Amino acid sequence: MEFSHWLSLFTVCLLGAISPGPSLAVVLGNTLRQGRAAGLAAAFAHGFGVGLYGLITVSGLALVMTGSPRAFAAIQMAGAGYLIYLGVRGLRSSHSGASAGLSEGGGESSRGSALSGFLVAFLNPKLAVFMLALFSQFLGPGTDWTVKGIMVLTVGLTDAGWYALVAAMASHPQAIDWLRQREQLIDRVLALVLLTLGTVVLARALMALGG
Repeated sequence: MEFSHWLSLFTVCLLGAISPGPSLAVVLGNTLRQGRAAGLAAAFAHGFGVGLYGLITVSGLALVMTGSPRAFAAIQMAGAGYLIYLGVRGLRSSHSGASAGLSEGGGESSRGSALSGFLVAFLNPKLAVFMLALFSQFLGPGTDWTVKGIMVLTVGLTDAGWYALVAAMASHPQAIDWLRQREQLIDRVLALVLLTLGTVVLARALMALGG
């Protein structure tokens, strides 16, 4: 794979990763509630989920997924339900004051954060559409698995790297005091973002099924 092609792929992946959305809310929320370790766990698991979609795409399975509107809508609804669940949980946590704070979370919290990071990526079928559109610019009938592997690693590691940076910055000592003073407000805003996004995705999926 030529370096110029890889650089184009990396740039698009980075721009996609830094665009605000539910993934950012989940990584930030886990970092603020459970600490840096939990935020990093969510970040790396999210990157794994994105990389898995990349592998599905280069394997050709994404064509099957996007070619079935009902399957696509079903995955969308599952993802929407999970976003709504995270939003409701976040609101309850902010109202009850049950947030764990900006401390280093234990193994259990890191495992839960990793699961939430993975699911928010894997239950987003739009990633399949994004990967198809992106990878189609670089894949051909004779593309070998070395190139495909580089592409899969690029999308996964770029995503994980960006969100790991977000988690590290959000848990930096100089940011902790500022964030702790506004922790309840931030929790509520992030929860409302997840609820809104989940509701919008669910409505679109239901409309697609009805159409």
